[in-house]
Amino acid sequence: MNYKEIISEIKNKNFHPVYFLMGEEPFYIDKITDYISKNILLPEEKEFNQTILYGKDIEVAQIIAEAKQFPFGAEKRVVIIKEAQNIKNIEELEVYTDNLLPSTILVICYKYKKLDKRKKFGKNLSKKALLFESKKLYDNQVPYWIVNYLSEKEFQIEEKAAFMLAEFLGNQLSNISNELDKLILIVKNDKKITAEIVEKNIGISKDYNIFEFQQALGKKDILSSNRIANHFATNPKNHPFVVTLGMLFSYFQKLMTYHSLKDKSKANVASVLKINPFFVQQYSSAARNYSQTKLFNIFSFLKQYDLKSKGVNNSSTKDGDLLKELVYKILH
Repeated sequence: MNYKEIISEIKNKNFHPVYFLMGEEPFYIDKITDYISKNILLPEEKEFNQTILYGKDIEVAQIIAEAKQFPFGAEKRVVIIKEAQNIKNIEELEVYTDNLLPSTILVICYKYKKLDKRKKFGKNLSKKALLFESKKLYDNQVPYWIVNYLSEKEFQIEEKAAFMLAEFLGNQLSNISNELDKLILIVKNDKKITAEIVEKNIGISKDYNIFEFQQALGKKDILSSNRIANHFATNPKNHPFVVTLGMLFSYFQKLMTYHSLKDKSKANVASVLKINPFFVQQYSSAARNYSQTKLFNIFSFLKQYDLKSKGVNNSSTKDGDLLKELVYKILH
């Protein structure tokens, strides 16, 4: 089940006896846990029926003892275990999952790790509990996550602004959501976040970012491409080479996909490439500048320079200089 489905079930009072929330991305683990903590029990029921424990301070036996207690003056008892990844021998919890107490809702927050579902405990838990894995987003997925996050709150964001935020903030969703919530308060009734608003309030340049870099390369604008590459090279902390490579791969992959489309109507291109229809013309123009053969060469360059950044066939060249070399090969 995904996050929305889990929240929907809880709203409909369809509870699971155990929620085992695991994975590298803590954002949704926290969101589900907070929702359970705030919404299952009434405020007056929580004092005697809701317990929060931390993995670094407890053992499995204490979890079982808490989970085995009956509720007092309420239908349910909620036991939340945070930082459960620090618990030794977590598989001993099987003693409880084999004999669940229906009146208890046990929430296990197992962050930054995941269980091996092929092993006995993982298999058993999959049958007895709701097992949720919160996966880390790839860098190229972040701009679209930003768009969806704001859309759910009835706000819009320019695609350029979404790319700017994604590049600057990385892929930690809690950090991104905090910054987006601040921007929501700033724009208020305008309901739209622009690149100018991001530049003014987050401190990101609207001229030197991955979005502008992609557009310059797409146009084969040698001057702008090299100017932005030089800026990235002199600001490696704000523009890590590995992130830039990932975003460029995503961009050129979209151009390759564009070439393969039989239906090149604006609506279909926007749908397949997952871009705003406004930017379809830019991708169409860029595709004319880069044939499929050239794109295959670019993918080879990207792989080559990714390996060089990791020290393969490269003993001393810095990431900034690698980026400049890569840009030259892409454009010529």
